[in-house]
Amino acid sequence: QSQLVESGGGLVQPGGSLRLSCSASGFTLDYYAIGWFRQAPGKEREGISCISTRGGATHYADSVKGRFAISRDNAKNTVYLQMNSLKPEDTAVYYCAAEPNLFILTSCPGEDFHSWGQGTQVTVSS
Repeated sequence: QSQLVESGGGLVQPGGSLRLSCSASGFTLDYYAIGWFRQAPGKEREGISCISTRGGATHYADSVKGRFAISRDNAKNTVYLQMNSLKPEDTAVYYCAAEPNLFILTSCPGEDFHSWGQGTQVTVSS
């Protein structure tokens, strides 16, 4: 049995920062491309960032480019999403997802990722 779990969400004021974590048990994340997605009520799911298998390529949606950063820590079997300069429109449930052997990555389509975590709530509000 494998597990993929997001953590690090919470309430933050506009302009603040959060770091989300995507941790795996039962498999090695280095072999998997990881995508971060978010969904707000009444909105379509949005792919916001992803990192290729073994970390050779990254992609960011225009809505978060320059504010968010994705990274791997293979020793901890964890992928992070550092979120800075947060805006109220960033409020959503954030999900991570994994797909093995995805080395070429120019976008983050949800249909390419088949293992999903349970999500973590991020709320940006005064």
